[in-house]
Amino acid sequence: MARKLLWGSLLLVPVTIAIDKLTDAGEVALFVLSALSLIPLAWLIGEATEHAAEHTGPGIGGFLNASFGNAPELIVALFAIGANLPVVVRGSLAGSVISNLLLVFGVTQIAGPDGKAIDRRSLLVQIGLVGLAVALFVIPSVAGYSGDPDRHAAVVASVPVAIVLLLVYVAVVGRNLQRHSEAERKPPSADAWTMAVALTALGIATVATAWISEILVHSLHAFATAVGLSEFFIAVVVVAIVGNAAEHGGAIVIAYAGKMRLATEIAVSSSAQVALLVVPAVTLLGLLFSHPIALSFRWTELVAMGVAAAAAAAVVWNGKTSRREGALLVLVYGLTVAGFLVYGGR
Repeated sequence: MARKLLWGSLLLVPVTIAIDKLTDAGEVALFVLSALSLIPLAWLIGEATEHAAEHTGPGIGGFLNASFGNAPELIVALFAIGANLPVVVRGSLAGSVISNLLLVFGVTQIAGPDGKAIDRRSLLVQIGLVGLAVALFVIPSVAGYSGDPDRHAAVVASVPVAIVLLLVYVAVVGRNLQRHSEAERKPPSADAWTMAVALTALGIATVATAWISEILVHSLHAFATAVGLSEFFIAVVVVAIVGNAAEHGGAIVIAYAGKMRLATEIAVSSSAQVALLVVPAVTLLGLLFSHPIALSFRWTELVAMGVAAAAAAAVVWNGKTSRREGALLVLVYGLTVAGFLVYGGR
């Protein structure tokens, strides 16, 4: 049923584009439509990479999934840089890290059975990588704390941080690729798409995501004004959740089926991928724009990401699932959102 709903909701994509180009619809309606359209597109990208992995093996497949699975966040961030919305960029990236570790990880614990074993070592390593990234974010954040957070000094301080994070990511991915290359490669399943179909779907979904992301970014200000919230809050909560919605839903469905190792791995690894791949990629690609982005997160964002990593590590520590601890993670996320609501934008 969920898959049929996602396939059907792909019709929102051409409908949104047509309304944007052919009508005088308000920007509030366009924001809602584009946000909803990103959900099935994110799912289709994940679906296409999974089918491609059937032909490439788990190692390269995992790399494809990590690279393209975060395409919506990356594309939205780049359009936000082009629109000179640095607060939206940093908010959406920080929100993605936080929501994966608290909201998604928490809900998977609630949806799944109690007391199931999880891969404690793998999860703690990935949470540790998020902690490393947050610690490195402090460097450009200090440079941008007083005065313009996107001034030249803050941008310069962000570049080596981004390079270090990418090198760490490459090292981790390289190690995983080597480990998977030693594993026995299975033939593709009977219902797997051909490689040509998977790559075509991936290309179309990525182009459509870019188009929809442009509409989303350009209508964000009007939506924020209409609902009486700051652009930062919309980015850190709404945009962050929408960009990961399909992946979030998949993790929860998998948890409900009792596959807790896979479900928890999706939730936590998604956060690590954003921190070590998407954030530095956005920073370095931002240098191509007339107003590049600096990793000068506010202290509230840094603390929230740090607390999210610490809370997730505490839940993982005993190596077993717990609905009670999952509920606590969701509660912490709710308190974090309330804090962002009170604090407002930069």
